[in-house]
Amino acid sequence: MNIFKNLLGAAPKLLSDGSFSPSPLALKLATSPKTDFDGAIYESPYKGGKHRVLMVCTEEKNMTMANGKTFSTGNHPVEIGLPMLHLLKAGFDIDIVTPTGKPVKIEMWAMPEKDEAVKKLYLNFKEKFENPGSLADVVKNSLNDDSPYISAFIPGGHGVMLGLPESLDLNKLLNWVHQTNRYTLAICHGPAALLAASLDSDKDSFIYRDYTIAAFPDSVDKQTPMIGYMPGQMPWLFGERLQELGINIINKKADATCHIDRKLITGASPKAANAFGRLAADTLLDAVNSEKVV
Repeated sequence: MNIFKNLLGAAPKLLSDGSFSPSPLALKLATSPKTDFDGAIYESPYKGGKHRVLMVCTEEKNMTMANGKTFSTGNHPVEIGLPMLHLLKAGFDIDIVTPTGKPVKIEMWAMPEKDEAVKKLYLNFKEKFENPGSLADVVKNSLNDDSPYISAFIPGGHGVMLGLPESLDLNKLLNWVHQTNRYTLAICHGPAALLAASLDSDKDSFIYRDYTIAAFPDSVDKQTPMIGYMPGQMPWLFGERLQELGINIINKKADATCHIDRKLITGASPKAANAFGRLAADTLLDAVNSEKVV
C-alpha cells in the first residue's frame, strides 16, 4: 500500500521533527496557489478607532492521530489571511493572541504562493505572529466595560483542536463575548474551539445550544487520509461533539457555505474564507454604524 501511495504521490511527507505534512497529491487537490480574494473594497470603513477584533490562534503544531503518527498542523493561512484582509480594510484593528503568548503555528504548506495580497499580509504581520499577546492576559485585564473588543475571531486549521477546546481562558472569553452582546467568528475547524464554552456547563446550559453553524464536515476529515492529507485518522471529531451539545451543522461538504446565527458567524472551509471575511466585516460595520454594540 505504501509503495502504491508513493507512486500516486499520496504518501504524507515526513518532516525533520518526525511529523507529517500533506502529500503532493493532497496539496494539489486541497490547496491552491491563489485565493478568490475580492479586494475587500468598503465604501464606508469604520473610522472610530474604539472597536477592535481579538484573533485567537493556536500555539500548538503536532496533532497525534489515531494511529500514533503526528500531523504537522496549526492555523490555516487562508483562513487567517482573507478574513484579516477584509476586517482590516473595513477599518478594524486586529490583536493577535495565543493561549500563553507563544508564537502562532501556521500551516505554511498551505500558503497560497501566488497570492500577493495574502503574502503581503503575512509579511506585514510576521512580527505579531511570532510575538503574539497572551489570551490569559486578555482574560485577566480586558474583559470589562472598557474593553475594545467587538468580536473574537477563531481562524481554522486542525491546530485549533489542540488545546483551545480545553482552555479555561477561552471559556471565559467566549462566555463574556456572548453575555455582553459581542460577535464570535469561527471558520472551518475554528468552531472546534466553541467546545471550550461547555467546560463549566451541561448540555442544557451550553451557550450555543440550538445554534446552526457552518463548519468543516467530520465526513471529509474521515476521507482525507486516503489522499495523504493526514498520516492517519483523526483522534476525535469536533463536529460530532458539537452536535452532541445541540449545535446543528448546516453544510455537508467542505465548501463555501457561510452562516450567521444571532451573533455567531461561521464558515465551512478555506473555500469560504473570502465570503466569510466579507460577511464578518459587513456585519461588524453594520453593528458599529447602527450602535448595536456596547
